[in-house]
Amino acid sequence: MNVHFIAIGGAAMHNLALALHLKGIHVTGSDDVIFEPSKSRLDRYGLLPQEIGWDPDRINSSLDAIILGMHAKADNPELLRAQELALNIYSYPEFIFEQAQQKTRVVIGGSHGKTTITAMILHVLDYHGKEVDYMVGAQLEGFDVMVKLTHHNDFIVLEGDEYLSSPIDLKPKFHHYKPNIALLSGIAWDHINVFPTFEDYKEQFSIFTDSIVEGGSISYNSEDCYVKELVEKSPNPIRKFPYKTPHYTIENGITYLETPEGPMPLEIFGKHNLNNLAGAKWICQHMGVDEDDFYEAIASFKGANKRLEKIAEQSSCVVYKDFAHAPSKVKATTSAVKNQYPKRRLLACLELHTYSSLNESFLSEYDQTLAMADEAVVFFSPSALQIKKMKPISEEQIAHAFQHNNLTVYTDSRQFQEFLKAQNYTDTALLLMSSGNYGGLNFDTLGHMII
Repeated sequence: MNVHFIAIGGAAMHNLALALHLKGIHVTGSDDVIFEPSKSRLDRYGLLPQEIGWDPDRINSSLDAIILGMHAKADNPELLRAQELALNIYSYPEFIFEQAQQKTRVVIGGSHGKTTITAMILHVLDYHGKEVDYMVGAQLEGFDVMVKLTHHNDFIVLEGDEYLSSPIDLKPKFHHYKPNIALLSGIAWDHINVFPTFEDYKEQFSIFTDSIVEGGSISYNSEDCYVKELVEKSPNPIRKFPYKTPHYTIENGITYLETPEGPMPLEIFGKHNLNNLAGAKWICQHMGVDEDDFYEAIASFKGANKRLEKIAEQSSCVVYKDFAHAPSKVKATTSAVKNQYPKRRLLACLELHTYSSLNESFLSEYDQTLAMADEAVVFFSPSALQIKKMKPISEEQIAHAFQHNNLTVYTDSRQFQEFLKAQNYTDTALLLMSSGNYGGLNFDTLGHMII
């Protein structure tokens, strides 16, 4: 089988390319720009394109499949050639489903928590030596790749993203997977550029629930009112398993989960992560892992990459970075750190970086999301607005949206970094939330400087 990737350099795309290569499929690819770590990883396996850019001559009738990434455009010259030749063109999720039709498909959906829940499930299964295929949206400790596809594994665990599939496939990714076993963690409006109203956004999760195969099941967060209503009203004849946050305590900066055998210390913390853990437990039980074995394995789970990742610590200071950018995630993450370190000053920094977060009509969604922080900083780059061709926003608009009494707004990366360097970090928890890097901040260097 010969497969060509158009836009092979993306985080998800290059991992799928590696997975197919390791499965014994002949893989080629192209892109107009490839950043690290994709570049080095593709190069290591001999999959890095010899020349950067698009070339329709790469496309010929010997190709069995074209996989089209979101980074490409609908008028991409290689795509146009593939359409002329009537080749089989797949979006990323379409091809995943094509490879997984004969497997039991486990799909983790939701506006927040899906990467962490998927990572928890894979950690538990790996701990007990249970091999499965998978696709997850972050690099996990102990796993070489983010996608694994084999001929022999019975299960495939998929992180179900609600964003669009490709430039010519405008269905949300998780609508393609047709789960046998599903989970829905929460619904909080995101991707305003695609789903302009909350009703539009909720509808995607209704379609996902209805796509579960007959006789399948869904585990759902009953503490989320939108999820609860949607799942319980679904006419789909599937089994429904509600879950909620388990009992836990915090002592001396350590979170203890209440289990039938007594309190068990965890590496992770935060109410939202304990809720994620409850969902992961249900899914693992559906996959044949009993409760005691789940607890044994989850005790050593340290979290997914960029999700409440500790980058520095000493006796009176701790520094975390987190991928949080959507309002619900910002609020949950900020609350988690404050509850874990209630006696320390919490300095919470947020970069507005995505299309939704920089949209003036969406800013009001951030009201009170940083309320648990003793001091808050919001950073955004005016140049990012220009690149995205969006209407400018002012520091006053930011301050009005967040409604925090001790909030500073920065639009200059150098000034923001100077602010961080000038702080006294005694008895402080520093939280850095962003899907970017604050205009060039080196997180590891900052951590070393603070410690």
